[in-house]
Amino acid sequence: MKQAAAINKVSGNKKVLFQTEIPSEWDVFELGQLFEFKNGINAGKESYGKGVKFINVMEVIYHDFITPDMIPGTVQISDEQKELYLVKDGDVLFNRTSETIEEIGMSAVYNGNEDVVFGGFVIRGRPILNAIDPVYKRYCLRSNLVRNQIIKGGQGAVRTNIGQGDLSLVKIALPPIAEQKSIGQILCTIDLTIQKVEQLVNQKELRKKWLMQELLSGKRRLNSFNGEVKPKVVGQFIKEVSERNKEFKVTRVLSVTNSRGFINQSDQFDRSVASEDASNYKIVRKGQFAYNPSRVNVGSLDLLRNFDEGILSPMYVVFSTDEKHLLADFLYFHLKTQWFYGHIPMFVQGSVRDSLSFEGLCSMKFFIPTTEEQKAIVKVLQAADKEISLLKLKAEKLREKKKGLMQQLLTGKIRVK
Repeated sequence: MKQAAAINKVSGNKKVLFQTEIPSEWDVFELGQLFEFKNGINAGKESYGKGVKFINVMEVIYHDFITPDMIPGTVQISDEQKELYLVKDGDVLFNRTSETIEEIGMSAVYNGNEDVVFGGFVIRGRPILNAIDPVYKRYCLRSNLVRNQIIKGGQGAVRTNIGQGDLSLVKIALPPIAEQKSIGQILCTIDLTIQKVEQLVNQKELRKKWLMQELLSGKRRLNSFNGEVKPKVVGQFIKEVSERNKEFKVTRVLSVTNSRGFINQSDQFDRSVASEDASNYKIVRKGQFAYNPSRVNVGSLDLLRNFDEGILSPMYVVFSTDEKHLLADFLYFHLKTQWFYGHIPMFVQGSVRDSLSFEGLCSMKFFIPTTEEQKAIVKVLQAADKEISLLKLKAEKLREKKKGLMQQLLTGKIRVK
């Protein structure tokens, strides 16, 4: 390999590239020496939805490699344009523009022989030197050493952009091909393990969804429980709570998100956006529910478990259950079913934005058996939740392990024979 003049200094048997030590036998290139860059196609709105598959920003950001089956978008273009913007096996796609600096210049390698083109917010890098192993390519271009340079080269106040010129100057350290292959194989093996765990998570989530549909509708009863249970109006078992923070005793400001449930408002907005006068804010206590009437249809509803108490904007609805007849944990699972979300439109009201009032919620009918059967159902569903959580934790630990290995392997701190 031809070594580029990109090394800051040589220290002993190590080279130092941007304050990162790399082995002396590794070669350093600028990306412009390895790839020929080209911006993607910009077509009119009427051209999308038919024609040839095209790679857009989202595929590049969320995948380090792309195969034809992973590409949902299509675009209708001429044969001349198709030839000009064709993506070939081994080409690298870079995200050219992003709303966040962390996503700028993310890369993905195309693996496939099907005709595919690429969008205008993407830069194609076509190899001009056979210097990088195809599998190793997926990882080295997402290494911290490369990412830090790309992020530094990003420009823009509102949206961040990187052009071909800045991308061409990014420097990359490459070990010999044999070592590249070994490193790629190690990281690819970890990726396959992560993929298997994530597939298992999906299977368990589908199973839990099926259990919820069966158990919370009464279609399937657990052992020892039988007898007809007619749907009951939930309003007879829940009560709205409108306790206000008049004495300012509660200072923890909460929000209810559709992905994480109850969280500190400062975690959502990096700061508190609560009014300076929080005396009219509603107090919510552990074991009580709260939801945003205008966003309950997207999941902004939760049962408070993580905090003893907090305050919420007055727009929220806070309510509790009569535990003698309806367990909060049992109702929580009901309020997370597809049945519930599917029936919300029948009970909403409002002219500008549909909202589910507390009265609307009270009008709904649910399968509510004895508290003993509720406890049994909750136990089954919570066990399913725990199993899913453990698998997700396992996947996260594997991702952290991969991240640490990438840092070590892609800088030569750990060598592979």
